Amino acid sequence: MLVTTTEHIPGRNYEILGECFGVTTQSRNAFSDIGAGLKSIVGGEVRGYTKMLETSRRDAIQKLKNEAQKMGADAVVMMRFDSGSIAAEMMTVVAYGTAVKFTN
Repeated sequence: MLVTTTEHIPGRNYEILGECFGVTTQSRNAFSDIGAGLKSIVGGEVRGYTKMLETSRRDAIQKLKNEAQKMGADAVVMMRFDSGSIAAEMMTVVAYGTAVKFTN
């Protein structure tokens, strides 16, 4: 399943099937939160949270691909991410785009 942030796929014609989404919500454990709190005092990258966000983006893209496949799509164009917090411990990441079916 091709996923692209561009509007057009060079050399391909396609019909639009509709919007598709992949959503995931992740949380860190209490020990990671303590480590992040300590890291905020001295500054620098909080690797545990970076890893959580990287994993969240991968999971959201995979769910997006699965949803597009259920729609009969060959690709997703104009893919974007959105994210937000739920309480202090959880992060939601959404991958969204337009599912398309190739016509040539």
